Amino acid sequence: MIIKNATVYGADFEPRKTDITIDGEFIKSVAPSNLDGEDFSDFAVLPGFIDIHIHGCNMADTTDGNADSVAKMSRWLATKGVTSFCPTTMTLPESYLEECFGYAAATMGKEEGAYIHGINMEGPFISHTKKGAQAGEHIVAPDIEMLGKLNAICPVKLVDVAPEVDGAMNFISKAKNICTVSIAHTAADYATGIEAIKNGAKHATHLYNAMNCLTSREAGMVGAVMDSKDVMAELICDGVHICPATLRITFAVLGEDRTVVISDALMAAGMPDGEYMLGGQKVYKKSDARLADGTLAGSVTNLFDEFNNLLSYGIPLKQALKSVSINPAKAIGAEKMTGSIEENKYADLLITDKDFKEIKAVFVKGKRIV
Repeated sequence: MIIKNATVYGADFEPRKTDITIDGEFIKSVAPSNLDGEDFSDFAVLPGFIDIHIHGCNMADTTDGNADSVAKMSRWLATKGVTSFCPTTMTLPESYLEECFGYAAATMGKEEGAYIHGINMEGPFISHTKKGAQAGEHIVAPDIEMLGKLNAICPVKLVDVAPEVDGAMNFISKAKNICTVSIAHTAADYATGIEAIKNGAKHATHLYNAMNCLTSREAGMVGAVMDSKDVMAELICDGVHICPATLRITFAVLGEDRTVVISDALMAAGMPDGEYMLGGQKVYKKSDARLADGTLAGSVTNLFDEFNNLLSYGIPLKQALKSVSINPAKAIGAEKMTGSIEENKYADLLITDKDFKEIKAVFVKGKRIV
């Protein structure tokens, strides 16, 4: 397969008119070719988007107890330009998580759309005071044996922890050898955040949400993340969780290599307004998604819409594009296989009109899905 005459956003994320030669699952070359192919003269070719924090979509959820749900998520995500993802669990009992991890593991390698890197384990090692839409009755102390057991069922790519809870620092120092450790759902102050980062936490889950923010007299967890140059930060860019002005400031402070756009979507994404479930709790969708008490409960967005939001907010195109592709790939250690359009990487490609408003084609590991 040869994609001809497209505007390609290649390894440096700058646009160039060129061809892409696909050989099986991989990109063979990003250079003009003398061979015939499919003409994409009026289109842009972007690296496939990577959602490393998504609970569900299209009436399916990672933890809804349905063996087919992750496969259903895979198919829907591909239609939104997402070529790979991390199904994300919630704060639930260990035995139930084992079941859900098993379903995800059974789906890996058999996906019909976006492929699975592994699990993002959001909970149960979080703070009661910042639990958000997580089920407080299932919160437990950080447990490295539990992480190891679940990782043996399905690879864990991210694990969340509130660094102020008992045993968290010891957990972080050990868990960093298994997967990326993310600071999340935490009431920790700046000093505790810095200690967690020194112990090995290199990621922050949905920055600003469910954590102490930057103020004039206490930098909080947000300040600790911003002040630590090797920590990446997730951002929900639906215009609800973080306002556009704060996003502009945050993207400027973090720079183009530390921002990771996530959806944090639930099963209501892609569905009409109504009543849904998230981690065993009822969620009500009416433009956004909330618990009965008004607490925001994930989102109903997708990375393609968020990417366009960022452009409308004035975020530079290069940074917005890196934030949905190579940055999330780096966050989970997958940058050698995907995240950018380069030779010998998977042919994970999103083809749009030149204004990025309409999806024209999606390739996942060289196979055209859309």
